[in-house]
Amino acid sequence: MADSNGTATAESGTRGIRATGRRRRAPSRRRRALTISLCALTSAVLLGGAGLGYVYFKLNGNLKGVDINAALGHDRPQNVDNGSMDILVMGSDSRAGKNGEYGKDEGGARSDTAMVVHVFKGHKKASVVSIPRDTLIKRPDCTKDGRNVPGAQRTMFNTAFEVGGPACAVKTVESISGIRMDHFIEVDFSGFKKLIDALGGVDITTSKAIDDNKSHLHLQPGKHTLDGEQSLGLVRTRHGVPGGDGSDLGRIQLQQTFLKALMNQVKNVGVLTNPTKLYDVADTATKAITTDTDLNSVSELTGLAKSLGSIGSNNIDMVTLPVAYDTANPDRVVPLTKHGKQVWDALRNDRDIPKSALKGSAGDTGGTSRYVK
Repeated sequence: MADSNGTATAESGTRGIRATGRRRRAPSRRRRALTISLCALTSAVLLGGAGLGYVYFKLNGNLKGVDINAALGHDRPQNVDNGSMDILVMGSDSRAGKNGEYGKDEGGARSDTAMVVHVFKGHKKASVVSIPRDTLIKRPDCTKDGRNVPGAQRTMFNTAFEVGGPACAVKTVESISGIRMDHFIEVDFSGFKKLIDALGGVDITTSKAIDDNKSHLHLQPGKHTLDGEQSLGLVRTRHGVPGGDGSDLGRIQLQQTFLKALMNQVKNVGVLTNPTKLYDVADTATKAITTDTDLNSVSELTGLAKSLGSIGSNNIDMVTLPVAYDTANPDRVVPLTKHGKQVWDALRNDRDIPKSALKGSAGDTGGTSRYVK
């Protein structure tokens, strides 16, 4: 049923959006979570950006920005000025251009992965909440290119980006969570592959074979250095992993595991001591991403990177939004309202997500994470 905000849920009583407030100023594929990996990647590779000097202008020219603040105005959750930061990181599944090899271009892009990254006060640790793309929600009214985009009941979460672009995706996440997003970062298929290749690949270990024709990924048990195409296959796969349930929920676990491997790779690959490699990675990263306009410069991204630089993979808690399979359509999920409220309340108050919030959720039971590390 729908909660007080109209969100399709398995329980009742979801908390509404809080009062309007000022924006917080924090210290200076087949579809999917190609996303938080980008945040971690951008943060790490730009740590050495201050040494690039004259190339700033070129890198700045690569960046694309969306003015989320202007698009949403003041109808947003209240700023909670407690030193924390919330970033919405998304992946784009547009089939236009070079992404066409992954499917037919149907004229729109969907954000089939979304992760809310909460950076705690002091910027020493973070929590990441993945929102499944098939979650049935109430999508709020949005505006795109000056025209109104009507909201919808019981519609998949990933349609928000498709019909209303980044601003609508941010508005939808804020309506679900009651938390104001400080920043927005998006990456697409081809950009993700290029980033991995520019880094020289990502090291993982599989305990069992992965064999998935749909994602074009075939790996024997053992250690592997995945290139961009293989990495994309890993974050896409759901059918070829032993123990997986073939769902998007199981795939999210793989994506979270891959992210930690990616973060470790960025720390160990040596880009910060190799100016040529650093430039190649920074050039690729800035071409691959779209951000909100507050991050739309190398200096702002460098500031964010320095702010997040002390967060390692062991300091990140990754969970999936508590959900249950929809009784009317088992291919969809609905939020568990009371459990979700625990998640969002914890982050809003800059606290760790309690384990009780995840009890009974279908979101973290896919069983795939144990096969990749």
